[in-house]
Amino acid sequence: MKVGRVNREWNEEPSLILQEKALLKIREDLRNLNLFEAEGIRPKDDLGDVTEEAKRARTADGTWNDVNEPWLGAKGTGFGRNVPLSMTVTNTKRLLKPDPRVISRRLMARDTFKPAGILSAISAAWIQFENHNWFFHGDGVPEKTIDIPLCPGDSFPENPMRIRSTIPLHGEIRDGCPAPVFQNSETHWWDASQVYGSGKERQSEIRTFVDGKIKVGDDGRLPKSDIPGVDLTGMRENYWVGVGLLHTLFALEHNAVCDALKKAYPQFDDQRLFELGVLTVSGLIAKIHGVEWTPNILRHPALVVGLNAAWYGVLGEKFQSKLGRIGDNETLSGTAGSQTDHFASPFSLTEEFVSVYRMHPLIPDDWNFFSLESGEHLVNRSFTELQGRYTRDFMDNMEMADMWYSFGLASAGAVCLHNYPNALRQLERIDGQVTDLATLDIVRDRERGVPRYNDFREALRMPRRKSMDEITPNAEWAREMNEVYNGDVDAVDLQIGMQAEKPIKGNGFSDTATRIFVLMAARRLKSDRFFTNDLRPEVYTQVGYDWVYKNTMKDVLLRHYPELQPAIGDLETSVFAPWPKLGAARPGKKRAVMRLADTVRAYMP
Repeated sequence: MKVGRVNREWNEEPSLILQEKALLKIREDLRNLNLFEAEGIRPKDDLGDVTEEAKRARTADGTWNDVNEPWLGAKGTGFGRNVPLSMTVTNTKRLLKPDPRVISRRLMARDTFKPAGILSAISAAWIQFENHNWFFHGDGVPEKTIDIPLCPGDSFPENPMRIRSTIPLHGEIRDGCPAPVFQNSETHWWDASQVYGSGKERQSEIRTFVDGKIKVGDDGRLPKSDIPGVDLTGMRENYWVGVGLLHTLFALEHNAVCDALKKAYPQFDDQRLFELGVLTVSGLIAKIHGVEWTPNILRHPALVVGLNAAWYGVLGEKFQSKLGRIGDNETLSGTAGSQTDHFASPFSLTEEFVSVYRMHPLIPDDWNFFSLESGEHLVNRSFTELQGRYTRDFMDNMEMADMWYSFGLASAGAVCLHNYPNALRQLERIDGQVTDLATLDIVRDRERGVPRYNDFREALRMPRRKSMDEITPNAEWAREMNEVYNGDVDAVDLQIGMQAEKPIKGNGFSDTATRIFVLMAARRLKSDRFFTNDLRPEVYTQVGYDWVYKNTMKDVLLRHYPELQPAIGDLETSVFAPWPKLGAARPGKKRAVMRLADTVRAYMP
């Protein structure tokens, strides 16, 4: 009798139901075994008694989300971990071994653009827009740097390359000890802080203090900040046209929400309208990310079902819209609206979560812009000409709808080796610092004690790889990795291993990274009372609650740019997938499914 394999991967289960069951088991194990907190992650200062305003709405700095642990997830608190603290040891002698700049040049640098096919450039902009909500380690200080001597023939303009060190929240990095806690300069919550800012001072800058609204010009554009090229908005780091479009869109959306709330509840003052606008827009952004963006990049059917179930449960959206929740059951009725639970550790985002969201290969180097009205090609620009100090000048000379249409037509890049944007490997920041972000990605993981690829997999109870050929089926990549890492498979960095992996069919990135998504996607909902116990009309108002559940990204776009109707009005795929070119044949449902099957191959090495 033939005996099957006992330890199957979740995607190897013979039915969708069994795959779903396996994923739920993985998530349960991750919740119990992969949430850790170091000492000193939060202050012990007494914040006094909770105010009525803090009970009913999100605070500017993220305090009081958990009324029993008011510092939980607040701005300035530390990152947690998804691996045991004993595995986060930073070895300064190995910090530059192998040379991270050599890794950037030989394994990461884009040789030719590898399109993702199933993702539009809007997807690339969206994930940076979201990252700016979730985490920022700060700029460090220029005086404390990690210096990387360049090899002969390296054309980088500064030798040695200098990377500003991450500043620990307490103490310093010590060899042989777990890495110190590092500070999140943003709130840890999914609270749209990239739009509103983290902290009252930044929020005050963007508010009008009239009818709850935030500042938007009469021309529908954001005001300019005092940073060259950058809009007046909540988060102003690493700015470029893609995030500029999204910041503008959701500033307009906030004001539209406030108009609807004021009409329905004329008794509400400016503060009440503003805080309800924040609640509603942050909820809508989280839902868009969970049921539109993520299922577009993780297209395996079992993951799509699971991602939608986080908001609607396995009974589905139609059932919930008609009959509501079936008690507090997370599986049947969704994580959103269930009971708050922090699981094995108090809530915070984690250093490993930051690592798996390093998705710079999504960004193209070359950009073409087209007229929505005529379809004609308007201009070509490099990414360098769309970022930093050049952002606002470019946007001011283009119609907003033309930029959205052009981003919708363009494909994002595949998350794989040899596809890192070269514009980001020699990026000139607004302050004049030149940075190779590919080198930076490698150094940051090492500096912050994120385990290397094999150790990372072991921490997630995934099998270690014994050779480069086991990491990737691409023989050329395996050969190059062997050369760079001198045949030491245990030295392979997390970023390199994840980008070398062949994704599960339909997915846009590695299964190793997917495990952290399986854990943290639902955790960010489950720990947040405004997505659990307080996700109800009594807190959001009926207008706000319905706005979250009844709107999609397409609705938001068409509300503020109705001229996009010919491009996306009858679009049946996600707006995060490439848009059809106006004048071309429109794929029906059957045609769209066939196209997905074809374009998924773009992810395969």
